[in-house]
Amino acid sequence: MAVGIALSSDPTMTRQVLPLLADQLRSALSSLPAEVLGEVEEIRVRLGRPLHVVTTAGEVFLPDAVVSASLFRATLELVTGSSLYALEEELRNGYITLPGGHRVGLAGRAVLDDGRVRTLKHLSGLNIRVSREFPGAAAGIIEAIWPRGAARPYSTLIVSPPRGGKTTVLRDLARRLSHGEPGRPGLKVVIVDERSEIAGCFEGVPQKDVGPRTDVLDACPKAAGMMMALRSLGPEVLVADEVGRPEDAVAVNEALNAGVTVISSVHGSSLEEIARRPAVRDIVAGGAFGRYVFLTRCPSPGTVAAVLDATGRLLPGWTPSPDWTPSPEAAS
Repeated sequence: MAVGIALSSDPTMTRQVLPLLADQLRSALSSLPAEVLGEVEEIRVRLGRPLHVVTTAGEVFLPDAVVSASLFRATLELVTGSSLYALEEELRNGYITLPGGHRVGLAGRAVLDDGRVRTLKHLSGLNIRVSREFPGAAAGIIEAIWPRGAARPYSTLIVSPPRGGKTTVLRDLARRLSHGEPGRPGLKVVIVDERSEIAGCFEGVPQKDVGPRTDVLDACPKAAGMMMALRSLGPEVLVADEVGRPEDAVAVNEALNAGVTVISSVHGSSLEEIARRPAVRDIVAGGAFGRYVFLTRCPSPGTVAAVLDATGRLLPGWTPSPDWTPSPEAAS
């Protein structure tokens, strides 16, 4: 019953991502086969080193595309619209969100002010993370999370290793719950998008389809955003990526006590692993989540390895993927 994200060539690269690169780098990347371009996840532009491309299948270095100072400067101007130092808040956070929801991570020398990062200077690296939509990414788990006829969805924690498809699945769940479908009415959804990755907002406007009944608090800390949403936006479902701080646990419990479904994610590969983190342990031990969905990158990101119920047992009728190692509770 393993379900993954279907990957294919799409116009995202040619229309939105390739124009961010200096001509020579763009030409080098364009020379890759179309099927490789369709699976690009990251483009790493490092001063003085070859262009580095990360795909779902692995990584590629382009030795004929060494990033000179002039190529790096030209790419930086394209990424920032020639207005790097007008992006003070983005520099402080270490990334820039672009039209289409793509995010560019920045590497360089941090400038501190009273122990906090004020800005970055002497930039030497860019990580262009390609954002793609995969409608249907959550199709394999929607019945487990919201059985037809149930009054509302289960609060759910999506668990996977890095680059395992958590954000993509969260986005598709928000979209499906917001749109509604036969047997499942559309719900009011609020996304607290601390890192601008779920909705991919640009100047406050979602670049991804997150549904007609969805509001987004962009670049807002999770705990503060969840409390703001409860006070003023009247959500039926709260969606937030990567809980893990003590204040996140408090906000999740506040939402649950208010009768709101919470759907979130966390890095990890087993219930025992995530429960070793104090803040997450408090959420798990309190029975906050009725479902735990474990994702894997095999054979592709977003593949569902297993679904557990609130007690940590494998959901009846669910066949886990062969590479998933269940916890003792799940196996019992």
